[in-house]
Order: sequence, then structure tokens, then C-alpha cells
Amino acid sequence: MNTDRMAAAPTPGTHANASTAMPAGRDDDVTTRRSAGRQADVFDLVVVGAGMAGHCTALAGAEAGARVAWLEKTPRYGGSTAMCGGAFAFAGTDVQKSKGVPDSPELLEEDLMKAGGWFNDRGLVHTYAERQYDAYRWLQGLGIPFDQVSLSGMQSVPRNHGTNPREALRLLHERALASGLVSFRSDAAAARLLTRGEGAERRVIGVELAGGERLVARGGVVLATGGFSRSRELVDRFAPHLRAARPMGGEGNTGDGLRMAWALGADLVDMGFTKGTFGAPVDAPAPGHEDRAPRILSAMYRGAIVVNRAGRRFVDESLSYKVIGDRCLEQPGAVAFQVFDQQVMDQSSPLPSVADYRAAHAAGLIREAPTLAGLAAALGIDADGLAETVRRYNDARDGRSSDEFGRTSLSTGYGTPTLVERAPFYGIACTTGLTSTYCGLRTDTGARVLDVFGAPIDGLYAVGEVAGGFHGASYMSGSSLGKGCVFGRIAAADAAERARRDPAA
Repeated sequence: MNTDRMAAAPTPGTHANASTAMPAGRDDDVTTRRSAGRQADVFDLVVVGAGMAGHCTALAGAEAGARVAWLEKTPRYGGSTAMCGGAFAFAGTDVQKSKGVPDSPELLEEDLMKAGGWFNDRGLVHTYAERQYDAYRWLQGLGIPFDQVSLSGMQSVPRNHGTNPREALRLLHERALASGLVSFRSDAAAARLLTRGEGAERRVIGVELAGGERLVARGGVVLATGGFSRSRELVDRFAPHLRAARPMGGEGNTGDGLRMAWALGADLVDMGFTKGTFGAPVDAPAPGHEDRAPRILSAMYRGAIVVNRAGRRFVDESLSYKVIGDRCLEQPGAVAFQVFDQQVMDQSSPLPSVADYRAAHAAGLIREAPTLAGLAAALGIDADGLAETVRRYNDARDGRSSDEFGRTSLSTGYGTPTLVERAPFYGIACTTGLTSTYCGLRTDTGARVLDVFGAPIDGLYAVGEVAGGFHGASYMSGSSLGKGCVFGRIAAADAAERARRDPAA
């Protein structure tokens, strides 16, 4: 085993270069193959990618007794997860019950299908709804706290269980390495999938790294490589309507896993449904606030309205921030403004939530004024248009007229919008960010990658953002981290069992 390069994981932002001992009693396999002139290290499971999905897969593999090679393309682990709001969509939890929130796996499943316009793969959604509570308990048991629950896009009840994503990754990372079965390497880009056999007998048996090194996996390879938000070529090919969106996903999210599986005939799904996320601040944070300012801000689900430069609303603000993101790209300059009053500011909650309005205000991203006219001047939008928009909106909230865009709730039928009336007033210029692509490889409920004829590609799994079919036409907040955990555990258990059944694979 090449122990000078397979290393114990650093904290995010540092490079792995220290040696890690392999589990006792297993080095003979590698030694034997090397003495025969083979150029490959042998493991039970190879996991490619180290965001939430990769972390859950690697740790679950170790818990199942598998020896795991875990690869990360960039110098630091975390991917898009380390940059997100840290929300998991769970249902029926003790946190919800303590706050009087009625929820169930059945309602969660229904909300996911509605959010996806019923284009979702029902089998995947049902599997998630069935397995999510067990994943919640598993994460809790590992020391990851879920103390708060909040409402967000396309949820009919508050379901976002927030936690600090970087702290969660750190805990998962430490647990994986402490198992003694996981070898992690950063700066290790996978370039190709290794296969053996032809036709129906073809099997994925490992990966080849960019430098030519090969790693063999007895049980299979799990792709947890994220999406393609950082690949201009793939955005142009699959989502040209998002050319104006700001790339915001993990630095390594250039579609590598998708390409590797695609080369083997993997089917792709939901590519035309790729959407950006509304709420990316247009302005840069003030110096010294770069690490504390929110990357995405959602005041709509607390009562803000969204207007364009003319001061006019253009969308029902209770819809998914993916749908609002589409509408934002149609506005002049692809810019829109979240406008709200002190009632909403008082609901600010600290990072990693997407409702840290106070941090955004301190960073100079949110403007404040004692009057709507003053706010319009500060934001550079039409003052008369904004005044008329707020008047009409408040009339609808008071029941004197119907809402011109049909808004009747804070989000998906839950909560009552408040009046925009209590000074001071606040506003932030936002655009649509391509934080994730949420489409990609077609998988079955066992996370196995399917080819274009619907047959599993033997030995190949996909979890997290690289896997398509789960979200359908749109996205329910919190379901990305949740599905990465659920299906990562499923893939790891299946691959570990394969390795046990066929140790000489």
C-alpha cells in the first residue's frame, strides 16, 4: 500500500500528507499483488468525493467492516456541503414534536413529489422517506446536534433540521479515520473507472487517478463527486438557461463522476430541470466579513417580498427558491431585491442558516432606511414603483384584494405573510447562484448506476448531487444533504456485502 500518499485526513484547508497504518492482517493482499507486478492497491470499497454524501458513505462502509479508499479531488474535504446552510429535511423527529410540528414520512414523501412536479422517481423518494428517520438517529448518535427546525422552500411544515455543516463534516471525518479501515487522500482526482469483462459480464473494479495510479475495489466504486456547477462546458450543454447564474458550488464540482460513468453508458436523468438558487448577494461583503457573511439569504419565507429594479413583484415568494431563481434570471440584469421590515429582521438566526440577516447587515449586504423611499434610493430601484407594490401587497394581506401572484402563505401553504409596514425597512440585491445541479446519473433504490437500457452497471454506485432522478423538476429545501446520507449508507452496505461475498473479485 502506498502509505506515503494515503493519509489521515487534515482539518478542512490543510493537505493530507501524514502516513496512516493499514488495518492489521490485510496488507498481505497488496503485497502479493505487487510482487506479481500489479500496479494496483486493493480495497473493499472506493469512495470518490468528500462532501456529505462521501463522508456518510465512507463511514458507513467502515461500520460494515469494509476497507475503504476515500478520494478527494481538491486540497480540502467538504465540497458544496462546507458552503451550504446545513439543513437536513427530516420528518417525525423529536425536535419537531417538541415544537408542536406535525409531520410524517408520508407527508415528506408527498411534499417531495409535489416539489418535483411529479417527475421524480417515486421509488427513490419513497426509499428516502422510509430511511430518513434512521439516518437522523444515526447522525445524532455520532454527535451531530439538531436542536432547531425551520420552514423553507417547498415544505408544507417546518422540516429543515439545521446544524453546522463544517462541524458535522469534521465529526464524520474523525469517526471515519478512527475506524482504522478508511484511508483518505486529498488532491487525488479520479480520471477513469476501471472495468473487467465485456457486455453483460462487464464489471467496475476500481478507479484510475489522474497520475495513472490504480485502486481496485472488491465491492465497488461509489461516486460522490457532486454536480457540474463549475463546468462552463457542461452548463452550456445541459443548462444553457443558467449561463447568467453565478457558479457557486464546490470548487471541484466539474462533472468528473458524471463523465466517468457516462463513458460506460450510464443513463442521465433530470438534466433539463437544472435550476439555480435565488438569494445570492450581488455585492461583496465588507472587508473582514468574508467568512461571516451568508452566501445565500432567504428572507422570503419569513415575510419579505421580491421586486425588480422597477420596484415591482414578479413571482409568488412562497414558491421554491429554485423557481424564484428562474424568474430572477428573466429580470433586467438578472437582479432582484428582497425587501422587508423590522418584523422579518427580528427573525434573524445565525449562520449556518440562510436567515442570518444580522450578519448580512453587518457585512454591508443589506441596506437599511427609515422609509421605503429611502430604501429605494439606497438600493437603486424605482421609489414610486416600490411604494405602489407595497401598498398593493399590504392590501392583499389585509384582505382588501387578492394577491396579484397568488401568495397566501410563507411557504407551500404554511404560515401567514405579514404586512410590510414596521420601520426601519431593509433590502438586499440578489441574483441566482448555481450552487448545485441536482441532476445526473440514473440510479435505482440501491444507489446502483443504471445504463441507458435500465440495467445496473455492475460495481458502480452514485450518491449525492451526481445522482439524478430524486428531485425531479424542482427542489425541496434540505433534501440534498438528507439524500446524500440516506443513499450513501445504502450504497456502502451493499458494496461491503459484495466484497464479503466475493473476496477474490
